[in-house]
Amino acid sequence: MDNLILEKLEFEKFHGLGNDYIIINDIQWKIPEKKKSDLAKKLCEMHFSIGADGLIFVVNSDKADIKMRIFNPDGSESEMCGNGIRCVSKYIYENNIINKNEIDIETLKGIIVARLRIIDSKVNSVTIDMGAPILDCKNIPVISPENESTCLSEPLEILDRKFIFSAVSMGNPHAVIFIDEQLNDDDLEKYGGAIEPHERFPNKVNVEFVKVLSDTEAILRVYERGVGITKSCGTGTCASVVAGTKLGKFRENAPITIHNDGGDLIITYTSDTVLMQGPVEKSFEGKIDLIEL
Repeated sequence: MDNLILEKLEFEKFHGLGNDYIIINDIQWKIPEKKKSDLAKKLCEMHFSIGADGLIFVVNSDKADIKMRIFNPDGSESEMCGNGIRCVSKYIYENNIINKNEIDIETLKGIIVARLRIIDSKVNSVTIDMGAPILDCKNIPVISPENESTCLSEPLEILDRKFIFSAVSMGNPHAVIFIDEQLNDDDLEKYGGAIEPHERFPNKVNVEFVKVLSDTEAILRVYERGVGITKSCGTGTCASVVAGTKLGKFRENAPITIHNDGGDLIITYTSDTVLMQGPVEKSFEGKIDLIEL
């Protein structure tokens, strides 16, 4: 395979509640398809490169205003990312790629609508219409031993513990586990890392551990598929509110505040859709003088 040499590769770094992403304008750079995964692995590596929870390419779309493609640090491509799409929304608006405060963004999940809150020509926060959740086991996908159509409150034995999980897809698969006491980092790594590749999840899974504080508030910690422990997960937060509402833990049709490690997201789950509201910030921009793949 021919090597790819990139000189003065321009990028920008954003985060949504500490869930951080490198963004590259692939309309300009046109990174070869076979090199995108390798570039994600190289740039996302902590200590030896920029370091991030993912690499996002902004590309043209023939279905929407713009398209985003997101790759995890292990090189795998993700269907959707709630924090990532807020970062992309700010990036494309402030770089004058799309000059609208309501933007249709194509993802592997489908077209997602982003509504931007603009203050002094800058994007302060973004509300994402995430669409309806997927609860059908086959489409998440998750394997149900009893061939149930949905997987809510399913037992799962992992290592030395037995958990009860609920499976939800927001374009990517999630296993939501409600617990009485939150896990520390060691246990989150231990149990989240064991659940992610479990045989019941054919495409692996994002794992959320949720402590409910009231019917409108909870604390969430997440182990992300292909990444590990992160400060926040937008789709995971949405999935947790969906699961909690279905199980009677959260108030229906009400804004639910979820405290991620990196900050708060506000999720409203109606019968038709899931709305996610949260801040987004630009960290820095730069150029890499030389990179070979």
